[in-house]
Amino acid sequence: MPNVAVDGKLREECGVLGLYGRGLDVARLGYFGLFALQHRGQESAGLAVTDGKEIKAHKGLGLVADVFTEEDIASLGSLGAHTAVGHVRYSTAGGGGLANSQPLVANHRRGHIALAHNGNLVNGEQLREELESQGAIFHTTSDTEVILSMLARYRQYGNENALVQALAHVQGAYSLVLGTEAQLIGVRDPRGFRPLCLGRTGCGGYILASESAAIDAIGGRFIRDILPGELVIIDKSGVRSRRFADSPVSACIFEYIYFARNDSTIDGLNVYRARQELGKQLALEHPAQADIVISVPDSGTPAALGYAAAANLPFAEGLVKNRYVGRTFIEPGQELRELKVKLKLTANIEVIAGKRVVMVDDSIVRGTTMQILVRMLRQAGASQVHVRVSCPPYVSPCYFGIDTPSTAELVAAQCDVKEMCALIGADSLGFLSLDGTLAALSPAQTSACVSCFTGVYPMSIDKVKRETRLVRPADDWSDVRG
Repeated sequence: MPNVAVDGKLREECGVLGLYGRGLDVARLGYFGLFALQHRGQESAGLAVTDGKEIKAHKGLGLVADVFTEEDIASLGSLGAHTAVGHVRYSTAGGGGLANSQPLVANHRRGHIALAHNGNLVNGEQLREELESQGAIFHTTSDTEVILSMLARYRQYGNENALVQALAHVQGAYSLVLGTEAQLIGVRDPRGFRPLCLGRTGCGGYILASESAAIDAIGGRFIRDILPGELVIIDKSGVRSRRFADSPVSACIFEYIYFARNDSTIDGLNVYRARQELGKQLALEHPAQADIVISVPDSGTPAALGYAAAANLPFAEGLVKNRYVGRTFIEPGQELRELKVKLKLTANIEVIAGKRVVMVDDSIVRGTTMQILVRMLRQAGASQVHVRVSCPPYVSPCYFGIDTPSTAELVAAQCDVKEMCALIGADSLGFLSLDGTLAALSPAQTSACVSCFTGVYPMSIDKVKRETRLVRPADDWSDVRG
């Protein structure tokens, strides 16, 4: 069963990165790019590079800094590669372990390929069973290998057309980065569940990344987002673009609420600005008689700043985050769970004592962490604690790339707001409405996937049906205008 992290937050499955450029140190740039995407996955990291003749990869369990040594980067760099594919992972489908770490690398009679995947296939198990019945052998339990196996079936048509043929069978969320002998390829699924963007390096190379912050971090220049249902091919001739499918867009709303870095821009909307707007709307819907506004850092901070501004209340650092804790592996249990939270967050008594406090967070999942934080504030001397959440109640699991507990573990699926307020021990509790959420993010996310708030999914999760249609012939290309 997927787990929620010690801080009670949901976890995204992964982040992907691609680099292409003759003369670029793609290994070292790839390493720094993965650092910028570390928030999207802390379980494993990997990087594969190719010079067109051979492919070399290094991956392992843990954070980027733990997986790669200077010797590892030098070894990858010694190949003189022009293409790199990188990945950071937090497991959902298939579970953890080194075997499921990415990028996945395969050698084929027509060449080699490295594949990194962000998302989750809702028909992955079905496709795996079909492929196994036809003689396919799998080495991992990840649904990413299903895509790789499907791709191998059509490699005689060439990389791009093979991808189109393979993806015609696939349903769910996928942003892909692929490296071949001569090309770097990026793909975003027809509904655009997960983000993917394109950038340029200062030396004439190109970057594909889950977030624009990774492009900025390695000195690149953001060009644009990859469109839902778009495939881009980068090679010595430049960049070409192809729309391979058409479908209603269902981009994940939680990228703005929690997952993405504050300094990223996704589908034209800056994440920091989006979170501030969510906070402002929250203050309009759920005002409180209070003295100060604090946040649950870090993702709750922009919303708290927006709330404070709209409510004309001072913002203060009431909870202090220890940024050097890293991941902890203490066994579960209420007492030890509380210790984990206190290792990461402590109350600033000087700020809190005697105050009526509004505490803003981005979401409540199980409710146990919020219960601990409310108690922590009261122990620090808060006279009142009003909890405000910058999204609607999270009532349904995600099947499109978020590490979500079962419905039975989602507190909002088991309790109404009044019951939740009593459970966490707050004086009041307010969630942003769905209409307010969409209004704050408009117009970028007018057709966002909000199934986690409604239980209504954009595609069947039981028996998946084909929902896309091919919109262009296989050889129809268009230039990218950056």
